[in-house]
Amino acid sequence: MVKNVSLREAWSGEADCLNCALRDSVLFAGLTVRDFEKIHDPIDQFALKPGASLYRAGDRGEFLFTVRSGALKLVQYLPDGSQRIVRLARTSDVLGLEAILDAPYQHEAVVLQATEVCRYPARLVKALGADNPQLHTELMNRWQRALTEADAWLTELSTGSARQRVARLLLRLVRDQESGECELFSREDMGAMLGITTETTSRTIAEFKRQGLLVDLNLNRFRLDIPKLRQLAGE
Repeated sequence: MVKNVSLREAWSGEADCLNCALRDSVLFAGLTVRDFEKIHDPIDQFALKPGASLYRAGDRGEFLFTVRSGALKLVQYLPDGSQRIVRLARTSDVLGLEAILDAPYQHEAVVLQATEVCRYPARLVKALGADNPQLHTELMNRWQRALTEADAWLTELSTGSARQRVARLLLRLVRDQESGECELFSREDMGAMLGITTETTSRTIAEFKRQGLLVDLNLNRFRLDIPKLRQLAGE
């Protein structure tokens, strides 16, 4: 069961966007000091624990969120109560873009790893985007990135054998890293990402460990044999 943590309970102070270490890689990267002088709404930073729900499907979309660190899953629930994870959100990703269109959130966003996010009103983004072509372009880029990611999940992670799907997921987790190391999620979550059972996921991970494709480091962190996983994934 998802543990609900309200944003007020999780609140940890206002975020300093102008001096944010992620400023060059997040939505507001193109803003100038003059643009920031127009911001009167608070932009809050939150620390959330695994299992916390950032927002639920159907909730009124009033805010956008930038992931500062950690990982969240975007979940849709099937009629039988089972879940399907349709996308992951990680550092610098923006969540809740549908709020710009005054639409309700389409998924439930649930924290997978200890996560920090920034929250800012959708009306603020719309107002700034109207006056700042760079921000408008970046919003379009974010929409396209989300669409590309959704397409990849459909084509890469929902087709092929269980071994291929797990291999492709592992490779995606280290795609932007040089170390080839990653922290795995629960086997239930991995199965929900890949459309396979928890038992099949567990057996496949155990097999990869025996074959040396995954090497235990510590605390659920692993080093990947990227060349062999790519070969297995069919890349």
